[in-house]
Amino acid sequence: AGVTIDSIQNRLPHHAKVVRAMLNTAVQIRDGAICYSTGKNIADADQELVHRFFSSVGLTLEGEEKHLDAVVGLSGSAPAYFYLILEALSDAGVRHGLSRDVATRHASQAMLGAARMVLESGRHPGELKDEVCSPGGVTINAIYSMEKAGVRAAMMDAVDSCIKRNYELARLNE
Repeated sequence: AGVTIDSIQNRLPHHAKVVRAMLNTAVQIRDGAICYSTGKNIADADQELVHRFFSSVGLTLEGEEKHLDAVVGLSGSAPAYFYLILEALSDAGVRHGLSRDVATRHASQAMLGAARMVLESGRHPGELKDEVCSPGGVTINAIYSMEKAGVRAAMMDAVDSCIKRNYELARLNE
């Protein structure tokens, strides 16, 4: 985290080909999220190779290097955020009588299914959320509790904190 293409390039021979990428741990199961930027010596053929390489382990997007810091805070660190949420949901299931295994599997599948709905439908998460929330129903009541507890702001703050720390690490690497 925090290492720029220029900082790498400056330590290598001038003709070196440099790629900076942010990926998350889900690449271990070929379902990761990868964003990469390329240095000045990357040719079109190299670009294609890099994209194919990363695509073999997950969703791969090329982006401007200035956006990689946001990707660090968003998808790079997000598995940890989601594990925390899954653990909390699992704990709630156990609290209400489910076994740990059943609670964790149901919570995990619900998260996976929701993520797939967003990716495959192309619809906004808020629109999909609204379809689950019946007027006066149980889900809108739960959403109200989450909003009251500041879950949305906490998630946004977590990403901001991660990005801020990434900038601090970048300054140390200069």
